[in-house]
Amino acid sequence: MSTDKNRATAAAILPLVGGPDNITSIAHCMTRLRIALHDRSLVDDEALRALPAVLGVVEDETYQIVLGPGTVARVTPEFEALVEEGRAAGHPPRTPVTAGELAAQGAALKEAQRARNSTPVKLFLRRIANIFVPLIPALIGCGIIAGLNGVLLNTGWLPTVVPALAAIASGFMSLIAVFVGYNTAKEFGGTPILGGAVAAIIVFPGVTKIDAFGQHLSPGQGGVLGALAAAFLAVHVERLCRRWVPESVDALVTPTLTVLVSGLVTIFGLMFLAGEVATAIGSAATWLLSAGGAFAGLVLGGLFLPLVMLGLHQALIPIHTTLIEQTGHTALLPILAMAGAGQVGAALAVYCRVPHNRSLRTTIKSALPAGFLGVGEPLIYGVSLPLGRPFVTACVGGAAGGAFIGLFNQLGAPFGATAIGPSGWALFPLLDGPSGLGPNLAIYAGGLLTGYLVGFVATYFFGFTRQMLTDLDTDQAPAPAAAPPAATEPSLAEI
Repeated sequence: MSTDKNRATAAAILPLVGGPDNITSIAHCMTRLRIALHDRSLVDDEALRALPAVLGVVEDETYQIVLGPGTVARVTPEFEALVEEGRAAGHPPRTPVTAGELAAQGAALKEAQRARNSTPVKLFLRRIANIFVPLIPALIGCGIIAGLNGVLLNTGWLPTVVPALAAIASGFMSLIAVFVGYNTAKEFGGTPILGGAVAAIIVFPGVTKIDAFGQHLSPGQGGVLGALAAAFLAVHVERLCRRWVPESVDALVTPTLTVLVSGLVTIFGLMFLAGEVATAIGSAATWLLSAGGAFAGLVLGGLFLPLVMLGLHQALIPIHTTLIEQTGHTALLPILAMAGAGQVGAALAVYCRVPHNRSLRTTIKSALPAGFLGVGEPLIYGVSLPLGRPFVTACVGGAAGGAFIGLFNQLGAPFGATAIGPSGWALFPLLDGPSGLGPNLAIYAGGLLTGYLVGFVATYFFGFTRQMLTDLDTDQAPAPAAAPPAATEPSLAEI
């Protein structure tokens, strides 16, 4: 039944994006089906948004259909199969009403969208996200297993199982540098396995016998930052080799020189430098939360949604991963997750303030479950952002929740998440810290409740003008159109 439902969703989406021949590539992330299109004008946006399974649409360099976590991983294979079947059967793409004009408009729109999203900073951050986002499912799975293992260890239950769970949870993290190196080389146009081979040097136990800058190296020194830098260097060394090495010996010489040159630079330079940077990041984050406390939490929680809308939140992914490598958890994620709590509170206030707007209230009701689990796209793009003021008051709620958690960090009860990806209620199984499971859960729950409450109150009393309420609180008033800006991922549940 589930397979039939997923195939039905894929079958409903396909004709609305122009049919099989209008699609050039298909991919998916944590919550979105991402497709590249020949002709943007063939897409029926309103009909797509009206599909029950579709939570929203976002246009960037690819056309992104928000289906939600879990669902997207099941619908994408069905969608790919339908596209292949359609191409094999020779199904033509849908024809626009006025083919010439609409095609030109679609091309112009697509080009304008690409231009807005092709700034050097956004392109760089998008590439960083492309390297780390594929790792998130493993981070989540291993993080939850690590949390379960911690519970068993503290309670003394199943002592024979604890070592096995520790191995399962730690195996991926011990080799994460290799995966980062592989994805880095792949993203920047090199041979992925060579990027992984160079990055593997960082986690090789034998580096303890090597001296660099007067110090013995240690396995894992430099972490994901060192792996990223090493693989990036390997890509450029490989390109130089491809340019100058004769084809007759390319298969032998290029891989050898790539690994040798990049490996030596990694051992006698990048591992030490990246290790210093990683240590500085960890120290800075610890100092920020212990010294800044409530103020630091307020700033981080309040600014996260705007960072998301600008696409700048992607720069935090390597920082989260570095903190998890160093301390076993990232203390920043629970604070940033408060932005989603403020968003939920704001949506509940909108629901209460417009009792007669059935379409808007239906949108909120359908989006709230995902919002409680940390997936904020439907509420952001379907409710708060189009309305304007509720987006600002949602940030106020996030700031309050962040200040609550930051205060407890300052009071000596720090904690964090053992993996990145989930937020909202879905973050509870991933919480870890020296104070123990009970206090960690209580503080995080208190932060969520603070975010909900302040987001609700701020939106209820300050989120509307009289004219807005007059326009919105009517049966005839349509739900605000989801017109997202040129950012990509709206929450860490999507990274």
